[in-house]
Amino acid sequence: MVSDKQIKIIKSLKLKKNRIKHNLFVAEGDKTILELILADFKINSLYSTNTNIEGVKNSVVQLSKSELNKISNLTNPKNSLGVFEIPKSKNIDYNNLIIGLDNISDPGNLGTIIRLCDWFGVEDLICSLETVDCYNPKVVQASMGSISRINITYLDLQKTLENNSIKTYGTYMQGDSLYEVDEIQKGLVLFGNEANGINPNLSKFIDKRLSIPRFGKLKKTESLNVANALSIILSENARKSIEK
Repeated sequence: MVSDKQIKIIKSLKLKKNRIKHNLFVAEGDKTILELILADFKINSLYSTNTNIEGVKNSVVQLSKSELNKISNLTNPKNSLGVFEIPKSKNIDYNNLIIGLDNISDPGNLGTIIRLCDWFGVEDLICSLETVDCYNPKVVQASMGSISRINITYLDLQKTLENNSIKTYGTYMQGDSLYEVDEIQKGLVLFGNEANGINPNLSKFIDKRLSIPRFGKLKKTESLNVANALSIILSENARKSIEK
């Protein structure tokens, strides 16, 4: 059984201001919930249509399908929903490859980017303060549990680049071909907003501009989705690392 008060709080977590107020976020589905628990995310409450979730030792509040539907953010709800405390970010390791995001607005894109960082072994993801909140339910869902393994930090990007000597690569339509630069073992690779690219105020901090060349006969394709571009860059960088 879930009370009206609990329903109200859980549903309110769709909004960033309420996630900040309660320091809580929602995750749905057995797999995502288990991965968060295994990563030592602190669980506030757990609801499911099953009394037991495989691998989960935390106590479960059993709900009917209709009751779970009332608190779910999904059009087709899964059979479990967990409410977790938002963890504090860890220190950023500037000695490794870091991905930076400038004003990424689409939750699906951010969730996919988090998964790609996890896939290619990027441990730190720096987001501008204008980037969509990583604990947005749509981001958590799209990350498919990878959010439990990536250190995500929200910072003022301009101040961060001003105060750090880290080598910074920017992704642009025009720049050095990704296929002609050396492997990036250390530094920040910055990706810009889906519609407007990297903020011009950050351009002076870019040490090298990277681009993904177009191979189509007419070369008329306007641009790549930011998550697609990131996947190409991380994949090519990984290829270089194993071919040395």
